[in-house]
Amino acid sequence: MKKDNAIYTLTSPLHDEQAVAAVTREFLDTLRFDYDFRGGDYADYGKHALQLIFVRTGGTEGVFEQLLPQLQSQSDQPFYLLASGKSNSLPASMEILSYLNQHGLRGEIIHGDADYVNHRVEALELAAAARRALSGQRLGIIGKPSDWLISSQPDARAAQDLLGIELVEIPIKTLLDEIAAVPPTAYQTDVQDTVPVLRKYGEGARKIYAALREIVKRYKLNGFTLRCFDLLSTVKNTGCLALAVCNGDGIVAGCEGDVPAMLSMTISQAVTGKTGFQANPARIDPMTGELLFAHCTIPLNMVERYDYDTHFESGIGVAICGYAPEGPVTVFKVSADLKRWFAEDAELVRSQAEPDLCRTQQVIRLADASRARYFLTQPIGNHHIIVPGHYAAAFNELLQSLR
Repeated sequence: MKKDNAIYTLTSPLHDEQAVAAVTREFLDTLRFDYDFRGGDYADYGKHALQLIFVRTGGTEGVFEQLLPQLQSQSDQPFYLLASGKSNSLPASMEILSYLNQHGLRGEIIHGDADYVNHRVEALELAAAARRALSGQRLGIIGKPSDWLISSQPDARAAQDLLGIELVEIPIKTLLDEIAAVPPTAYQTDVQDTVPVLRKYGEGARKIYAALREIVKRYKLNGFTLRCFDLLSTVKNTGCLALAVCNGDGIVAGCEGDVPAMLSMTISQAVTGKTGFQANPARIDPMTGELLFAHCTIPLNMVERYDYDTHFESGIGVAICGYAPEGPVTVFKVSADLKRWFAEDAELVRSQAEPDLCRTQQVIRLADASRARYFLTQPIGNHHIIVPGHYAAAFNELLQSLR
């Protein structure tokens, strides 16, 4: 994802410029992120995804007060004040932030050791870039949400007003008609299917994929969620393989018509570059914070290897049993109205393949074991998203900025 950051400066005319320049170089050398250094020229303030104001010296409070009307006219972002430990940078930043708070304006001082500053800015820049990436997206709801998703109904107004995302309702019949119309050349392959489940169901699974890609093209979608269980009775197959390939190709593809899960995957892609693994907890240990997540599909770009199997509940179609690399992950979910969310850094302990569960199975240990109680007391539906890497701070920043 392209990062688009700018650093502006506030400096008191009473301070010696040569000394201030030396402190500025020393401070900027500790920053490990890319940025466009704009100095005291605020003419293009608001044009970047993320704006940072480096309060270089004390005595800048009045300078900021005079500058504030211009900055407000150019951007509605919070004011992020970078403060060093020299030249009274921090005290001036505190006075400025207090003034902003008094006037109901949002702001934050970014100050601490180099690791803290860089980690904090990383979260801010990921969230800022994600906001831009999400605005203008179109997401399809192919068929209505599955009947059992009684707490996961769509909120089109919240998606549009808060994220700039348009939800597009598409009847399941549209997909069924498209599947029937897929020409053999769209899904045939020169590779002989050697796996029994592919010999039986592979052709139909590839037709579903081709039909979904046609719908994505026709409706100009960035992603979709599919009422996939309807395919069991109509075309005697599943969408698991098609969803795995679509997600691997960068097209958000969710299961069961779950709109909050689709929004969570779309946010995940905007923040991390990966859509994430949509799954539901099968077992929880609230004492250790260890959870077993499972589902019958996973993005192919998230796994080291995978096997083909049948869909768990029905025993038909093509499902994916994927094995992802062990290491840092984030568990994430947002509600349909975007008012609640769960974001927790965790570790993927192992992948496994028990026969009596959905085919892809991941054992996840939360960084904070006490957070496991959320799943037993205030869960946001059953599906949650597992994405590689630790991104809880960026998710939290993005969702808090919508409030």
